[in-house]
Amino acid sequence: MAQQEVLLKVENVKKHFNVGGGTLKAVDGLSFDLYKGETLGLVGESGCGKSTAGRAVLRLYEPTEGKVTFDGVDVYSLPKKKLKELRKQMQIVFQDPYASLNPRMTVEDIIGEALDIHKLAKGPARHKRIVELLNLVGLSEEHASRFPHEFSGGQRQRVGIARALAVEPKFIVCDEPISALDVSIQAQVVNLLKQLQNEMGLTYLFIAHDLSMVKYISDRILVMYLGQMMELAESEELNDNPLHPYTQFLLSAVPIPDPGVEKNRDRIRVEGEIPSPIDPPNLCPFCTRCPKVHDKCKQSRPEWKEVKPNHYIACHLFD
Repeated sequence: MAQQEVLLKVENVKKHFNVGGGTLKAVDGLSFDLYKGETLGLVGESGCGKSTAGRAVLRLYEPTEGKVTFDGVDVYSLPKKKLKELRKQMQIVFQDPYASLNPRMTVEDIIGEALDIHKLAKGPARHKRIVELLNLVGLSEEHASRFPHEFSGGQRQRVGIARALAVEPKFIVCDEPISALDVSIQAQVVNLLKQLQNEMGLTYLFIAHDLSMVKYISDRILVMYLGQMMELAESEELNDNPLHPYTQFLLSAVPIPDPGVEKNRDRIRVEGEIPSPIDPPNLCPFCTRCPKVHDKCKQSRPEWKEVKPNHYIACHLFD
């Protein structure tokens, strides 16, 4: 990858929750750089800490430890008043378009709320800006007076995207924005996100568990498992040459749209129990399920290292 300007720098971010029986380590040492105009895909099974990571990066969750620098600004050290100003630059599209929109507000008020909070427009200029945003995401002025229950799932997610764009952000966390949608609608929303990125120079952290869709939209992909980083590489490289056994397992689960090939392919099967994320021992988190496990995996946590140019991994197989 050519040298690019870093927009977001995440350094050893941790988010732990005190729960009955110990400490739940939802995110346990997340570090990456995100370049201006790129899309970084964050993938893993449900419960691996992806959404918590996205919210911790935005400081929607107060972090347990770590540092996030956005466009040269230390996000975690900002007082709340200055953090509000920074919110215009960093936005989120939520996973569930049914729950993330207030059912008692019209679309005009849902999108206009961001304009009101940040005092960006009022009166006729406010309405004009809302119509512009609706047109930008494939909706029209007539949709402004409707309530969320009058829309399909895909249309609601477009409203959510318009709301995120209202403050003209540089960076958007897309928190599984297509997982609650019908398969036929998912591609439309992803294509819309790509189009908006090209037109507006947006930078995305795209969180999902569908590796095929992540490959389509992402420049690089980061694989997580139980709050820890497993592998990071450019999209094509990760799909063509996955090194971590967990990444290989995830890719083998992606269906191939050719019945003949799909029927005869060898899938990687993993057995064993998923360890508890509550006070986990200091070892490889995947060792209880890994088909290539050896003694060292059960004795210490592997270090994060670069094994090929721009290809990073945490696995004792590459010590």
